Amino acid sequence: MNKTALRKKYKNLRLGLSEEKIEELSLEIANNLLQLPIWQKEFYHLFLSIAEQKEIATEYILHILQGKDKNVVLSKTNIQEHTLDHFLLTDNSVIKKNKWNIPEPEGGIAIAPNQLDVVFVPLLAFDETGHRIGYGKGFYDNFLKECKPDVLKIGLSFFKAEPEFKEVFNSDVPLDYCVTPNKIYSFKN
Repeated sequence: MNKTALRKKYKNLRLGLSEEKIEELSLEIANNLLQLPIWQKEFYHLFLSIAEQKEIATEYILHILQGKDKNVVLSKTNIQEHTLDHFLLTDNSVIKKNKWNIPEPEGGIAIAPNQLDVVFVPLLAFDETGHRIGYGKGFYDNFLKECKPDVLKIGLSFFKAEPEFKEVFNSDVPLDYCVTPNKIYSFKN
């Protein structure tokens, strides 16, 4: 299947999940994350879920990070430049949905991508080699290229890996891990 067909397949699979199932699977993913050797780091980038797209409910991960007193960083979409701006989540952060229903901070303390230690990466599908398919706009690939070379890139998925994508481009940034409700995939050498 090509990327367009895979996007459609996984969007439809997600849309078929009930709210209860999304909550259950999201909690399992958050619990599986606790097994990874990532919790000694300082700056964690987290995406906030687009409920209308039936994305993974990341509030469970947010609670873990806050419980471990970690610095949580959120993004704001810069549509004109196809980039993301990053802000530290604080008690004063104001979160609002943009026109695509993405919850984003209105502003705050700016954090540079090269300060991040761990990035939780949204995706629609991923393969057994660590490549991911997102919504196709390249925001995360562009962002991940700005991070330091040893940043840990962790995909989150309700579904298992595809065998291998046929369409992989030089601009695609592979994951280090992908965590599902049933398995942790490691792509680190």
